[in-house]
Amino acid sequence: MNEDQTSQNRLLVEEVEETEQVNGTTILDHQPPSPGLMRPWQWWMLVSLNIAFLLIGECSAVILSRFYYERGGTSKWVAALLQTAAFPVIYIAFFFFFPSPKKLPAALDRPSIPTLSLIYFLLGSLLASNSMLFSIGLRFIPVSTFSLISGTQLAFNAIFSFFINSQKFTPWIINSLVLLTLSASLVAVNSDSVEHEGVSKGEYALGFICTLAGSAGYSLLLCLMQFSFEKVLKKETFSVIRDMQIYTSLVATFISIGGLFASGEWRGLKDEMESFKEGRVVYIMTLVGASLANQVQFIGILGLIFVVSSLFSNVITALAYPLVPVAAVLIYHETMNGAKVVAMLLGIWGTASYLFQHYLDGKEVVRLREMSSNDESAP
Repeated sequence: MNEDQTSQNRLLVEEVEETEQVNGTTILDHQPPSPGLMRPWQWWMLVSLNIAFLLIGECSAVILSRFYYERGGTSKWVAALLQTAAFPVIYIAFFFFFPSPKKLPAALDRPSIPTLSLIYFLLGSLLASNSMLFSIGLRFIPVSTFSLISGTQLAFNAIFSFFINSQKFTPWIINSLVLLTLSASLVAVNSDSVEHEGVSKGEYALGFICTLAGSAGYSLLLCLMQFSFEKVLKKETFSVIRDMQIYTSLVATFISIGGLFASGEWRGLKDEMESFKEGRVVYIMTLVGASLANQVQFIGILGLIFVVSSLFSNVITALAYPLVPVAAVLIYHETMNGAKVVAMLLGIWGTASYLFQHYLDGKEVVRLREMSSNDESAP
């Protein structure tokens, strides 16, 4: 094979890797610890532990946030704050449980401090907005409905990735878009606001719209983060991803605290705690538990990126979508009528289509890399 063909294969590898770099699915430029560096049972235990962190954290965060509202909580800014306030836990967890990734030489075109600060501020502001939208959604709609609508994040991610990250639409992606849209539409026409006393149809509609907007905003956030990794930061190492998560959460936390005081909701927190149906201790435990659950989820996500790969982390994250409605039925005894069951099945099907496309992208990257490697080794 001549040099032109070899160069063409390299370009194909770069193009496929560019396509793969959406929603954190890039293979990181540090080497994660392979099973060969530790005993097999240790590696599998670490993987299993992070899967448990991710799934339990996701389910617990939603369930506890809804519990806050169910038992007398009313502050939307507090509910928004719970999603980011415990971000220092990420540093603590990885200091004790994970070795530091291999440090790479500093890039010559490393972004300046003002540039990094602007990126973190803008993305953190978007994260704070999404947190508020999700808190309003959980206030007015059941947990099962909230989770089913949140599954549309994958559809929004594909759309934003098309415009921002040059992601191509494939038959599997289009199939996923159609199925997830149908799933959300079924939930929309199947208004179950009667399950919650004091929630009108207007409030239910507001909760639905805010959850849908939050899902779109979160997908936009992920795509903008990916754009920042590719075009500004010029790398996507584990430490860069970790710092992005921590500093954007820091900005979002300060914005939520500012909103809490600016809105005047802080004045009612003492009365809210006193009137909480389960008592003051349970009130505090609920807030602390929801905050920690959100960060446990992020620890699981980052842990799977570090130990296995970012693609595997995305796959496990997607598995949480159908688990939350099941948990809502078991804990809150919410009704899963026929429309919701069909919506959940469509959502699972759509999610599977989305993940299968990422699986095909991964195989294509491996195939082209092998072709490029063979070309380079050929005499």
